[in-house]
Amino acid sequence: MSMARVVITAVVAEGRSKSAVARDYGVSRRWVQILVARYLAEGEAAFEPRSRRPHTSPRQTGQPVQDAIVDWRKRLTEAGHDAGAETIAWHLRQQADSAPSVATIWRILSRRGFVTPQPYQRPRSSCHRFAADLPNECCKLVQQGPEPARNDPGHARRLWPTPSASPTPSPAVSRRRWRWSGIAKALAPTDPDRTVGP
Repeated sequence: MSMARVVITAVVAEGRSKSAVARDYGVSRRWVQILVARYLAEGEAAFEPRSRRPHTSPRQTGQPVQDAIVDWRKRLTEAGHDAGAETIAWHLRQQADSAPSVATIWRILSRRGFVTPQPYQRPRSSCHRFAADLPNECCKLVQQGPEPARNDPGHARRLWPTPSASPTPSPAVSRRRWRWSGIAKALAPTDPDRTVGP
């Protein structure tokens, strides 16, 4: 039940005063007076909400200009030329030395049904989301071995030292190994059977 119906019923059917109804329902007394007067003049139609559109729109594009836009759209389409808003604006400037903005022409063409709406963004239903049912189910490390050599035969040995390549690693290699082992421990899954890192 709408608030208008409640207020009108409280005043007309129950016989309560307009001030008491306004105070009880937290609305202004003037609004209660307007609703009751509208109900007495129109009857049941007073219960329906009214349009809030202004009675006049003085800055609205005039009907002759709208008709000229539609006329140019039809003429250019029939001739096989570009019939976009910018082209129509150019033709209107040539014809009458003034034209509405391109956005206004676009809105008029859309309102009259000459523009087919196209979505600017991909709909959310087209996105495929990868989600795991269990924790660590999607855990995967891309690199589980030495980095490929980058035109340097000793590159892999320096990054991933093996006991045969370097029995006593240098301090720089020890720091790298310590850093990689720390990353591997941080990324290690909870499953003890899986191995991560070097």
